[in-house]
Amino acid sequence: MKLSKDVMKDMYLRMRRIREFETKAQNLFAEGRIPGFVHLYIGEEAVATGVCENLTDEDFITSTHRGHGHIVAKGGDLKFMMAELYGKATGYCKGKGGSMHIADRDKGILGANGIVGAGHNIAVGAGLSAQYRGTDQVCVCFFGDASTNQGTFHESMNMAAVWKLPIVFVCENNNYGISMSQDRHMAIKDVADRGAAYGIPGVAVDGNDVLAVHEAAEEAIARARKGQGPTLLECKTYRHRGHFEGDAGAYKPTEEQAAWIKKDPLPRFAEFLKENKIFTEKEIAKLDEQVAEEIAEAIKFAEESPDPELESVVQDIYSDIVEEVRVR
Repeated sequence: MKLSKDVMKDMYLRMRRIREFETKAQNLFAEGRIPGFVHLYIGEEAVATGVCENLTDEDFITSTHRGHGHIVAKGGDLKFMMAELYGKATGYCKGKGGSMHIADRDKGILGANGIVGAGHNIAVGAGLSAQYRGTDQVCVCFFGDASTNQGTFHESMNMAAVWKLPIVFVCENNNYGISMSQDRHMAIKDVADRGAAYGIPGVAVDGNDVLAVHEAAEEAIARARKGQGPTLLECKTYRHRGHFEGDAGAYKPTEEQAAWIKKDPLPRFAEFLKENKIFTEKEIAKLDEQVAEEIAEAIKFAEESPDPELESVVQDIYSDIVEEVRVR
């Protein structure tokens, strides 16, 4: 299926927003202006973008500790995201969640998660909800390669397959579980092979090619909407930074790192757009300027936002539903 110029533009903007947001977060953290931990998505932008381009606000995603890219690609508000990283009262979670726990239920973002493999089960719940209510909603579950060794992964894949739930399991295989390479923590080359154990399609694609990701995700999402059940989509990619900011990544071979940097998804897509005369270099530069302004505004919003009041530490401990039950 040929993509329109508008879709190409939207995908480029999503990828550029992720890269700019993460680059600024990297610098702000190094300067001590962002507290806590940050796990950056630099180098993996094509995965979240290619997948989320096929989703609507009504669809769901579950995320990971490396979740900024998923949230940006799903349409999260950059200002509220940045404010949350700063720990400000105007952040998505009022400054209480930080980098690893951003959520936006209005956008179907069921939350980033600091627990490895925790999104799998949440995705099953979202998929079961959509099926029970008879909607055509789909849940995309993003996770890393190492989390496929968790029990939650296998339990969730099995249940989703048995019930034919509308879920697309997206493995972002960046070759490392913290500092351990994939070939040391599993005996198979393709995580996608694990789909066969549950009788569902397992598809492996170049996760640094946004067009390849988009095409594979489009097919998997369409299949889920038709009630044909889940798909395991493995996107082979690479994080440019350490596991977290402060991790030097010395365990990654220099030659390996250099080879993957050459396959950087953002300039790769920009080159495609120019070579195919979809956008000129000047037009791409203008899009870059637009995104830079958006991120600058988000930082300004965050820095001018108030810190949470001390009294707020005991607020929002329970959900609204629990509070209603307690009142009764």
